[in-house]
Amino acid sequence: DIYQNEKGLSERDRVYLVAASIIATLGVPGRVAALEKSELKSSIETGNRDGDIILRKIKAFLDEKNLPQEKRDMIVRTLQNTLTTDNINKVENGESQLKRVFSKIVDDLGIYYKIGLTTDFTGKLFNEMYSWLGFSQDKLNDVVLTPAYVATLLARLARVDKDSYVWDFATGSAGLLVAAMNEMLNDAKNKIKAPDEFARKSAAIKANQLLGLEILSEVYMLAILNMILMGDGSSHILNKDSLKEYDGTYKIKGVDAEGHEVEKTIGFPADAFILNPPYSAPGNGMVFVEKALSMMRRGYAAIIIQNSAGSGKATEYNKRILKHSTLLASIKMPIDLFIGKSSVQTNIYVFRVGEAHQKDDTVKFIDFSVDGYTRTNRKKASCNLRDTDHARERYQELVDLVRFGKAKLNIFTEKEYYEGTIDPENGADWNQSAPIDTKPTLEDFKKTVSDYLAWEVSNLLKNQNLEDDRLGK
Repeated sequence: DIYQNEKGLSERDRVYLVAASIIATLGVPGRVAALEKSELKSSIETGNRDGDIILRKIKAFLDEKNLPQEKRDMIVRTLQNTLTTDNINKVENGESQLKRVFSKIVDDLGIYYKIGLTTDFTGKLFNEMYSWLGFSQDKLNDVVLTPAYVATLLARLARVDKDSYVWDFATGSAGLLVAAMNEMLNDAKNKIKAPDEFARKSAAIKANQLLGLEILSEVYMLAILNMILMGDGSSHILNKDSLKEYDGTYKIKGVDAEGHEVEKTIGFPADAFILNPPYSAPGNGMVFVEKALSMMRRGYAAIIIQNSAGSGKATEYNKRILKHSTLLASIKMPIDLFIGKSSVQTNIYVFRVGEAHQKDDTVKFIDFSVDGYTRTNRKKASCNLRDTDHARERYQELVDLVRFGKAKLNIFTEKEYYEGTIDPENGADWNQSAPIDTKPTLEDFKKTVSDYLAWEVSNLLKNQNLEDDRLGK
């Protein structure tokens, strides 16, 4: 409705309006009341226009969230440009366009994001808003959101647990960080039985253990909103170029010797890296992997990328990465994984960080092109992803195979699972498959002989018939 019927709004404006409306209506229990439709009076009085009222509510919300000051200022500055324009606050028939849009969002979406969110809901919301942005209709677009179940797979392959420090150098709408946060919270819930201790750990996970970098400001705003909606791990989503502007640090709140709260800048102690990079970046995006892994001392990494990155498009990056990290697994993913967005062949590469790859290190090559899901791309379908062949079990088995090896083979066979080696000085031999045994068996021989005899007999009969016809029999 907003996309089709609200005229005069730029692509960014629409995204910022949804973000602003949702943030203004979230509230903080006992501290900041959620903004109600009735509070927007569509006044033309300076300082009391609908945009001014929404902006004040957003400032109050962000102050309560204890975000770093520069972060608060940036979010307010970004949303302010849209919320305070004359056009959107202009009153027609007693109502501003801003109030109308705000009402649509509260009426149609409010119930969903106030009753406790699921990743499913935010995934749909963000895919919809993402499609509004100009570059996502661009034929050269290589910014593709990762499906939620693939994001969870990456987090699990990177061995994320309650004590992990996870970062993502091309955050997009923060889907990977949301998946990692969920894995961390689940692990904490399973291991910490005392409610107070679990609450403290949950707060620490959201406040200090996740970090994302996103260069595009409109996508950055989606990431902030996503993390706020999913329970607020938004403190360390940074609007920076991870390749040129980021030095590996982040700001956390601490206490000085006199007991005053202070902000300290320290190195982010990353031990898990997850990534779905823009494939137009150098080396199909392996440039991000090289930068991130070189800043880590230990841990694991799982990235999904065009598979040509492992077969020649990123040779130099790959060779440098292997000087300090070990390739554990190369997983061929389904060709239709990003159906409707892209049909490139992708692979997941899994690394152990901080240890150079030796030529005799075993690499697990897994053909996961049949993952148990059937995907469709129908606009009206209630579900475009159906588990038609033990998908859940296949994903679990994949994680187990990467971690523990072929003893975990159950659904898959040795046709899909192959242990081999790579040459650390090659960089283009990361996509291997199980060798096919071409030695013929006795059965093959028997079949060939019987096929040949059948052909001989058929030829003899055909020739006999021709001879009979010729002689007029």
